[in-house]
Amino acid sequence: MDWVVDCSFALALCLPDAGSMHAERLLVKVRSAVFWVPSLWWYELANAIAVARTRQRLDEAEVVQACEQLGTLPCETDLAIGWDIVRRLYELSRHYRLSCYDAAYLELAQRRRLGLVTLDRRLNAAARDAGLKTAVG
Repeated sequence: MDWVVDCSFALALCLPDAGSMHAERLLVKVRSAVFWVPSLWWYELANAIAVARTRQRLDEAEVVQACEQLGTLPCETDLAIGWDIVRRLYELSRHYRLSCYDAAYLELAQRRRLGLVTLDRRLNAAARDAGLKTAVG
């Protein structure tokens, strides 16, 4: 089974203080899958790494190592966008009380009929409530 993965999961793999042990266990659970991400994921990931560097959670060598490690993930980017997606993100964000950013992961999982891997409790609960398979819980 392929999965949609969010930024919380990816970051936990490379930030030692972000639940990396839990993320590693999840990675073993979903290892042979393709990881689908919305295009937003790349920007969110880059920003989180930059913020981690600014806050000295990572040094320059660790940034390089994190990018190399994340580069090994079998990611496929879903490029679907348009007013139908915008409307759907709005509806999901309102229904599940998520940001539209988080709703992007939920929308992608629903549209592609995939499970969702996230360490975000609210997003995980929304996915379960929506009837999606989750790697957590």
